[in-house]
Amino acid sequence: MSVITDQKPQDPPPGLRSRKRRRVADPAFRWFVTITGTSVFIILAAMVVRTTTEAWPIFQHQGFFGFLTGDRWVSGGSRSDDPADFTGVYGAWPFIYGTLVTALIAIVLALPLALCIAFYINQLAPRRLRKPLSYTVEMLAAVPSIVFGMWGLFWLVPNVLRPFFEWLESWAGGFFLFEGPVFGPGYLAAGIVLAIMILPIITAIVREVIAVNPMDQQNAAYALGATRFEVMRKVILPSSFSGIVGASMLGLGRAVGETIAVMMLIGSTKSWDSSLLQRGDSMAALIASLFKEATPEGVRGLMAIGVALFLFTMVINVAARLLVWRIGRVAGDAAV
Repeated sequence: MSVITDQKPQDPPPGLRSRKRRRVADPAFRWFVTITGTSVFIILAAMVVRTTTEAWPIFQHQGFFGFLTGDRWVSGGSRSDDPADFTGVYGAWPFIYGTLVTALIAIVLALPLALCIAFYINQLAPRRLRKPLSYTVEMLAAVPSIVFGMWGLFWLVPNVLRPFFEWLESWAGGFFLFEGPVFGPGYLAAGIVLAIMILPIITAIVREVIAVNPMDQQNAAYALGATRFEVMRKVILPSSFSGIVGASMLGLGRAVGETIAVMMLIGSTKSWDSSLLQRGDSMAALIASLFKEATPEGVRGLMAIGVALFLFTMVINVAARLLVWRIGRVAGDAAV
C-alpha cells in the first residue's frame, strides 16, 4: 500500500531568481532614468514658454530691441492684456548693465584668488592643513546670501569699502570708471561682495579638478628638472583648463542670478552710470524689489526682465562651451 504525501514545490535556483529580478528591474530603472532626464527639459521648456507668454505684450508694446536697449523704466498701471492700453515705459538696459558689471567684477576678483587658494591647498599646504582648509572653504559656500548682504551693508561698506572708495576717487577720480561722488553702495561694492560669495564655489571645483590631474605627468616634469611653479603653470593649469572654465561659469551664473545681496548693496536706482562707484540696479534685484507691489502691467514688465535674464545666462553658457571646445581643438592640433 503506497502512502501519498504532500510535497512542497521546490524553490527556483538563486541564479534563476536573480535573472528574473534583473529582467524586471532593468527596464523599470531605464524608464525611471529616462523620465527623470526628460523632465528637466520639460520643466525648462515650461518655464521659458510661460515667462515668454506673460512678457510678450511688453515686447509688443516696447519692441524687443527697444526693451533691451531702452534706459527708462516707468511701470504702468493698466490691468488690461492689450499692449495698446499699456501706459508704462520699459527699458531694461540699466539692469542688464548692472548685472553685467557686477558679475564681471565678481569673476575678475574671485577667479585669481580661487586659483591661488586651490593650488595652495593641493600643492603647497602641509598635509595636516589640507582638510581643515578645504572644509573652511566649503563652509563659506553654505552661508546664505542674506547674511553676506547684511555683513556687506552694515560692516564691510561703511568700515572698509567706503574709505577705500573715497581714496580711490581722490586718486583716480579723473578716470571715468572711478568718478564720484562716493555713496558706499554701488556697482563696485556689490561686485566685491559677490566675489566673496562665489569664491568658495570656484575654489572647491578647481581644487577637485587639480586633484585629479595625472601624477605621472607631474612626475615626468619634475624628472626633467621643472620647478614646482613650472609644473603648476605648464602641466597642471593647461590640463585643468576646461574644469577651471566650468567652475568659472558656475560662479558667474551664481553672480548673475544673485538677488538679495545685490539688492542690498547696489543702491537700487533705475539708472546706470559708467562709474563703478555709482549706484545702479540688476535684473534679479529689480524683480525682487518691485514684484510684490507691481500692477498686472508691471508684472508683465518684470516677466520680460526674467526672459532677458534667461537669455543672458544662456549666452554665457554657450560662450563658455564654445571657448572650451575651441581651446581643446587648438590643443589637439598642437599635439598632432
